[in-house]
Amino acid sequence: MKFIVGLGNPGRKYDRTRHNMGFRVVEDIAEKNNVTIKMRLCDSLVGELTLEGDRVLLAKPQTYMNRSGDAVKALLKEFRGSPQDLVVIYDELDLPFGRIRVRSRGSAGGHRGALSIMESVAGAPFYRVRVGIGRPREGVEAADFVLEPFSSSETEQLNEVISRAAQAAICIFQEGGQRAMGQFNRVI
Repeated sequence: MKFIVGLGNPGRKYDRTRHNMGFRVVEDIAEKNNVTIKMRLCDSLVGELTLEGDRVLLAKPQTYMNRSGDAVKALLKEFRGSPQDLVVIYDELDLPFGRIRVRSRGSAGGHRGALSIMESVAGAPFYRVRVGIGRPREGVEAADFVLEPFSSSETEQLNEVISRAAQAAICIFQEGGQRAMGQFNRVI
């Protein structure tokens, strides 16, 4: 079993915020593969698809961002998976809006959801698809910025950004992490 986990916060009030980029990318993968993400399992909403003969669980943890690792740890345990079978998608303040960065190692960079997962897998490497949301405007705190909706100009480009991030996650499993890094890390 492989796992694609999108990070976000549950609830309608967070649906279209920057911090829910991971949820939106997983929803895009599900939609393009006719998968429904409704089943509740291990504090997550999940759905399953098959890629290149492998079962892939799509998951949206419902634990809130700071406790995403609890849900991921439970899913890996439930399906006897390992961090090497895991791709996590989340928003990234330190990347310009729309930029994608695929990595298998590194720090959480202040992202509490990523940190929670890193702690839950005891620092073992796993692939991350970080999706740039840009930095907050002068005078706006990062914690407030990530809970804002995208601007109108960003919204015009958002479907393309989400689609590219979804392609990056799929590429990791179909063509390997190195290929995904080479293909998606350079595109702005």
